[in-house]
Formats: sequence, structure tokens, C-alpha cells
Amino acid sequence: MIGQTGPVFVSLTTTHRPATDLGFLLHKHPEKAQAFPVAAGTAHVFYPVAEQDECTAALLLEVDPIRLVRGKHNDAFALGQYVNDRPYAAGSLLAVALGSVFRTAINGRCDARPELADTPIPLRIRVPALPCRGGHELAARLFEPLGWQVEAEPVALDPQVPDWGDSRYVDLKLSGDLRVSEALKHLYVLIPVLDNAKHYWVSGDEVDKLLRVGDGWLAEHPERELISNRYLAHRKAYVRSALAQLAESDDAEGELDNALTEPVVASEREVPLAVQRSESVLAVLKTSGARRVLDLGCGGGALLSELVKDPSFTEIVGVDVSARALEVAALRFERLSEHQRSRLVLRQSALTYVDAELAGYDAAVLMEVIEHVDLTRLPALEHAVFAAARPKSIVVTTPNVEYNVRFENLPTGTLRHADHRFEWTRAQFRQWADGTADQHGYAVEYLPVGQEDPEVGPPTQLAVFTRTAVA
Repeated sequence: MIGQTGPVFVSLTTTHRPATDLGFLLHKHPEKAQAFPVAAGTAHVFYPVAEQDECTAALLLEVDPIRLVRGKHNDAFALGQYVNDRPYAAGSLLAVALGSVFRTAINGRCDARPELADTPIPLRIRVPALPCRGGHELAARLFEPLGWQVEAEPVALDPQVPDWGDSRYVDLKLSGDLRVSEALKHLYVLIPVLDNAKHYWVSGDEVDKLLRVGDGWLAEHPERELISNRYLAHRKAYVRSALAQLAESDDAEGELDNALTEPVVASEREVPLAVQRSESVLAVLKTSGARRVLDLGCGGGALLSELVKDPSFTEIVGVDVSARALEVAALRFERLSEHQRSRLVLRQSALTYVDAELAGYDAAVLMEVIEHVDLTRLPALEHAVFAAARPKSIVVTTPNVEYNVRFENLPTGTLRHADHRFEWTRAQFRQWADGTADQHGYAVEYLPVGQEDPEVGPPTQLAVFTRTAVA
């Protein structure tokens, strides 16, 4: 079976129109076949299909087994480094090639089509020969919580001799609406996890790599312990470190504020910054008299869970571009009463595009959202929220970068979250907010969130926009 499979192979297909935009997202032109030297051999990228209705990008890895073992020794089995499935089956070699060849795509950058990088599109992925130690059911357990529909068909040891049964390999097929960067990150981590082996020595920097690529999904994954164990080659110290950091980031950015970057407090009873931020937003909404509220960029639903507790908010809509985040939010609210659920709606939508269904609400909240948007895309968000949706009130919170020097565990010059595209000073935030308010007919006032430092200001800055002009 393995000998018939050929070199290691993975394909990614979309029917998003125009489908050839996949070339922009992957930074590889559909009309070119390209070859890239990688540690294991040569990675080839080509497009078997490149039409307006459907486009498929393929990565084929030609493994040089001699290069892999040159200068290495294997005392357990003299030929073990030469007689193996690495040239034919997906594993850590393919993951490394994906990370090298599609590095910019994995990071979510697409300067030519920035809106696409932030938008889920229909994707199909196929890995025809993937070692799956744990059976095909494990593939479903790993990929389904991330929003994928999974087909993992066991591959026969030999199709000509069915009595031999199935091999440990599966033909993996995934389908779903996700961002390309999300899809590549899932493959990068989970392919070697399914194989439960790595071709290189696992050192401490693998923990940082796992947390970086798993940011936004691994902390909430029901199999995060298994994933961490296998990805880190069962090295207990590394696994403990990874799981501890993932536990601290369970509630995404709010937990990061609390556990990783919160200054040392004088009393354990001091209210965490994430809680103070939610309380400040809720107080503003109550003061405004809002009844119908949008939580734009709601993530896993931390603020929504507070809004739904207050019956004065009669209609609450949580909006996020991430299908996975909305699934997490939906799980959070499974135990709500029927009456509470009737007031809450979750909606997938990109904040940089006009969504007519978001117009006419009393208030909208952008809590720790704008800093996740590329500066070049921020005008599109402003238009979609302030001009098109145009609620009566808009509450915006964002980190005050000046305050970062007070976080003892935050290295100098480092942003508070790996996905932040920028963090503003108080003057920069006011300049943006004043200009946005003037342009769209709003008045704006500023409130501190958290204890205000006399030198660097509060940890979080908040702006309340109140509509003054009639559309």
C-alpha cells in the first residue's frame, strides 16, 4: 500500500468565487509550478485545478531519506532510518514543509487581498496517506471540534489481500468553512499528533511553537492534553508547561490579561482587569438605556454571558468571524433557560464587511477587538459599524500600550497578545476616536478601565460614541 502511494501529498481546494483567489492567500501563483528546498528534500507546489469555480493547491513533498539520516545513528535497528514510511506518508516532515512553504499564509497575512485572510471560505483538504495511531475515530475527535466535517477512511494493508485487514493509515478528507490560516495551523499541529512521532529532536522551543500556532483554538480543544503530549513527544516537563499556559488562556484574551500580564496585586481580592472591563462596558450600556445590543467580535462569549444575565437587555446578538469561536459560545449557553436563550442570537459575520442584519440596534460593543484588525482594514470596520450598522451608542475598548511597562511578566516591546496588530497610546486612540466620531456624526467621551497610573494612565482605554446626527 505505502509503496503505491508515492511522495507525501496534501491538497487544499476551495469553491469560493473567484476560486483562484486561493493563490493570493497562499502566496503561490496558480499558473506556476514551484519547487522549494526543505530540510527533508524538495517541496513542490502546483495547482491541478485553477478555475473560477474551483481551485486546488497541492503540496507534494519528495523526501530524501539519505539526507535525513546522514550523520545520525540508530542503535535499535541498523536499517530503521532507511526502511520506514517517511517518504510516502504524511507526518512531521509534511508539517515542517507546510510551515516553511506557506509561512506567510499560516500567519494570516495577505496584503493583496487582506479581507480574504479574515474571511472563512469553503475548503476541502485531503491527505491520502496519514498515519493515524488511535484509529480513524481519533481523526474525527481532533478535527471535528475545530469546525471540520471529517472523513477518515482506513487504508487496507493490501487491496489485493483483504484478509490482511486495515493498515494504520487513513485517507483523510476534511471540509468546512474556515480561514486558510486556521486550516494550515490545524494541519501543522495535528498531522504529527495523529502520527504520534516526530523526525527531529523535540526541545523547549517546541512549547512556544505549539502555543503560537495553537493560539485561538488549542486552549479550548477537548483533546488539548492528548495533542500537547503527542506534539511534544511525551516530554513531561514540556507538556506540563504547555498545559499550564493553555489553562491560563482558557478564556482567550480575558484570561491572558488576568494570568499572564496582570501586575502583582496587593490583595487577592482585587478585581481582575478582564472583569473590570466587562463591568465598565455593562455600566455604559445600562446608562445609555440600550435594550438591543450587538457584541461585535464576541469570541467565546465572555461578555455575552454577562449581558444575558440582565433582563433589561431584551435582544443580544453575538457576532464573530470565527465559526469555532461561535461554537464555543454556543456550548457556553447550552444550560441557559429557554427564556434566556430566546434573547440571544449568535451570528457569523466579518466586521470589515457591511452586514445589513446588524443595522438598527441600540448599542454595539467592540471590546478588545480593533487591535486585532490590520490598520489597513480599520477604515472598512469603521464604515461597517459607524456608517452602515449605525447604532445609537458604540462602546470601544482597547489596550493602552503606555501601561505595558507596568506588567512585570511582559517583555519590553511585546504586545499583550500574539494576534494584536497594534496597540495605541492614549493620544493615538483619541486621535482615531475623535476623527471617527466627527466623520460619522457621533460625540465621544473617554473613560479609564482599571486603576489609573499617574504616569502611564489606565491599563485599558474606553471610548463611548453617542450618535448625534440623523442618518
